[in-house]
Amino acid sequence: MTPGDASVLFICERPVPDPVLGRVADELGETIVHARSASAGIAHARHHDFALMLVGYAGDPETLAATIRQVRATRRSVHTPVVAVGVPGQAPFPVEPLYEAGAVAVLTEPLSPVILRAKLRFYIDAFRAAAERRSAEAALTDASARLEAIIAAAELGVWTWDIARDRVTGDARMRALFHIPEAMRDCAPVARYFDAVHPDDAAAVQTLLSDAVARGAPYDATFRVRRAGGGWRWVIGRGSVVGAADGTPRMRGVVIDASRQFEAEQQLRLSEERYRTLFDSIDEGVCVIEMLYDNSGQPCDYRILETNPAFVKQTGLADAIGRTMRQVAPGHERHWFEIYGRVAATGEPVRFVNEARELGRWYDVYAARIGPPEQHRLAVVFNDITARRKGEDALRSMAADLGEANRIKTEFLATLAHELRNPLAPLRSGLQFIRRAPDDPAAVARIHDIMERQLGQLVHLVDDLLDVARITRGQIALKRERIDLAGVLTAAAETSMPLIEAARHHLDLRLPQETLMMEGDATRLTQVVSNLLNNAARYTPRGGSIVLAAERDGNDAVIAVSDNGIGIDPERLEDVFEMFTQIGEGRRHAAGGLGIGLSLVRSLVELHGGTVQANSAGTNAGSVFTVRLPLAPAEVPVPAAGPGHSATAPRPARRVLVVDDNRDAAETLSAVLGQLGHQALVANDGHQALRMMAGFQPEVVFLDLGMPGMSGYEVAQAIRREPCHAGVRLVALTGWGAEGDRERSTRAGFDQHLTKPATTAAIEEALA
Repeated sequence: MTPGDASVLFICERPVPDPVLGRVADELGETIVHARSASAGIAHARHHDFALMLVGYAGDPETLAATIRQVRATRRSVHTPVVAVGVPGQAPFPVEPLYEAGAVAVLTEPLSPVILRAKLRFYIDAFRAAAERRSAEAALTDASARLEAIIAAAELGVWTWDIARDRVTGDARMRALFHIPEAMRDCAPVARYFDAVHPDDAAAVQTLLSDAVARGAPYDATFRVRRAGGGWRWVIGRGSVVGAADGTPRMRGVVIDASRQFEAEQQLRLSEERYRTLFDSIDEGVCVIEMLYDNSGQPCDYRILETNPAFVKQTGLADAIGRTMRQVAPGHERHWFEIYGRVAATGEPVRFVNEARELGRWYDVYAARIGPPEQHRLAVVFNDITARRKGEDALRSMAADLGEANRIKTEFLATLAHELRNPLAPLRSGLQFIRRAPDDPAAVARIHDIMERQLGQLVHLVDDLLDVARITRGQIALKRERIDLAGVLTAAAETSMPLIEAARHHLDLRLPQETLMMEGDATRLTQVVSNLLNNAARYTPRGGSIVLAAERDGNDAVIAVSDNGIGIDPERLEDVFEMFTQIGEGRRHAAGGLGIGLSLVRSLVELHGGTVQANSAGTNAGSVFTVRLPLAPAEVPVPAAGPGHSATAPRPARRVLVVDDNRDAAETLSAVLGQLGHQALVANDGHQALRMMAGFQPEVVFLDLGMPGMSGYEVAQAIRREPCHAGVRLVALTGWGAEGDRERSTRAGFDQHLTKPATTAAIEEALA
């Protein structure tokens, strides 16, 4: 098939076109020329007019845009619509350069048959309608020119009607038009001429003639006469009444063959109807506008001359025809007038995306000048892309959020590594010192105190991380009981005192003047106040002052922790409660911390139905953290301990089996148990533990859960299946301490669940 038989040119380096394209072309009965290179496509475009050019994506966006620009630069195809097809539809793809290169549309992969069919049908029909319209206009112009030439050269039928004798004399052209025989060349009755007139027109023509004679007015009629070979031709008859020399009235006139003119006008009407059908059926908004200019010649507004039905749907503007844009949307931005003004001035079409804030929408717009330049008229085709734009903005916002989250995560991991190394360094140094100087009891005792403090810091860091994870998953459960707020404040102060004393701070503890009872988790509330005290200690320069105070405010208890430390920027007060956040200069001044303490405080306070707020006058102005918690509705007396209550009696020695694949952990626990007066043996896997059960017959088994080969759960279940071990107490000692882990250990048969590292008090309690 040659290019001259096709209406669509497809330029793509891929050897096999998309099957959807071929199928849609077959459905429309169209032929597509496939050019496998940009140069081949340009060669076709130079020698043939196409209704549409499709440029296929072959893997390189820049090559695709370059091909579109080359097509646009070809003189014959400068106004031919160009559509980019087959671009990726999943990953973000730069479509703006394609529109800047001259594409009127971009179709993503996979191609939609419905969209492709609509695009092909519209552009092909528009191309053919335009061609028909040009042909009809050319025919009309030709007919008009010929008519003028005929009139100028007197190439028309000339006639004279002797009204009194009712005889008509016509020249050869006149007789030929009305089929008058040569024998009647000098005169023929009027009725003989009317024999050739179309029956539907004869009465009207007779009436016009009679009226012209009666009034002495000009005669002008358009009617049909029979062709010699059959059919009808349109003619125009004109004449006027004149007086003859003998005084008898006559009418002289001409008859003009207007068949071609009428046929061209009919074709033009049909073309206009087809154009109007296409204009009204497409779903893109279309309007024809006339640019308006101010006194200085600058574009300042435009009048809407014509719209299609989709115009109202795309803009929300009803009854816009005949009105200016300033009238229908007074706040319409000036940049729209400037863009359209350039198109009207230069004649260069433009494709762009822009926002119409007055209409609350984003648009994808194509504008081109129509008609002669002096009319300043444009055709504008546009689509409302507000939803797509919002989606793109949401994706950009999501990407920014992910980037910020990644930055916070990276910063947190670096901080976590630093905070973990801080206590590990003195632990390692202490071990090395004890190994080198074991005979110095005073020094060893001092090193032990240091190592215990650092180990406590490690445990505190891990506990905070676990609490954050539990709260995030909604797995933390409060153990509510009736508690005295003064006890919570005292316990929190004792917990934080080592950090406060290490920084040489002065703590002013102001307990409430009355008993304030609450329904809450004493451990968690102590953690809240302790975290606030630790935070104040870290962010207050050495030798500072910290105040912990509490009082009643109606039905609430108000706890305030204030300091004279480095303060907080008032604009960042709310940010301090965000996870992993350390504000501004606080990063340099902080004595450790992961930036999760205050986030944990807010979560725990809100779980108790309270609120927490930060206040500061600014940098170096100190800060105040205020916690407000609901008080218990009524006092409930707590029974005092009976007179027979006494201290815990000495506990008997136990036979204990320690099961842990971590040999160091197992040996150190065994050594501690030995110091406490118990007999302890070690097994390093589950199978060894089961073998030792019968011979050793332990009373208590400390059992790690995450062992290779045979887990602690499986060992516990095996022990519980043996009746001879019915009295053995099983204690899980593990790093897994979530609520789900505790429930699973209970189902496996454990009596108690301890998390590593367990304190000596917890171990003794398990052995009681």
